[in-house]
Amino acid sequence: MWVEPIVLQGDVVRIEPLRPEHASALYAISQDPVIWRYLTSVQPTSLHEMERWLEAALAGQASGSELPFVITALATGHIVGSTRYLAIMPPQRGLEIGWTWLGREARRTRINTECKYLLLRHAFETLGAIRVQLKTDSRNTMSQQAIERLGAVKEGVLRNHMIMPDGYFRHSVYYSILDSEWADVKKRLALWLNG
Repeated sequence: MWVEPIVLQGDVVRIEPLRPEHASALYAISQDPVIWRYLTSVQPTSLHEMERWLEAALAGQASGSELPFVITALATGHIVGSTRYLAIMPPQRGLEIGWTWLGREARRTRINTECKYLLLRHAFETLGAIRVQLKTDSRNTMSQQAIERLGAVKEGVLRNHMIMPDGYFRHSVYYSILDSEWADVKKRLALWLNG
């Protein structure tokens, strides 16, 4: 399983590798505090802080542990958020999809569903993953419902898994989709996207 930068495009969204020049667009849409409520980094309050956030994401890419993307809405050509592959484990043929955040106008649209579809399809059908995991803060019930709607299986909760920027001890709820489950998940996502 060799994970390298790639552009994935669907009907409403393009996912492309994160680059330094994306900082301004990401900063502009990142100013909604709702985005950062359950993320493990502090909301950037300046373009410089967003550039630092981006540098950290690209350092993860350089180490081979992450592959960060920007999400562009095809209808407008505007960047509307970010997502990434992380916890990349080539010998175990597994990875995680996470760090997904969207600007206000992109929430509750086809964009997030199509992003997950494209990332999952690439992971299972191109990279040969046998497991894709997703996790979320135990307080984030909306995210849990969305992950469960995908058809991911809830595996459990890691208690006091992370210390949040405000000092809160976060419990993380873990889910996974296996390669043997991908065909059913793919059908479900295709129905939503084409329905």
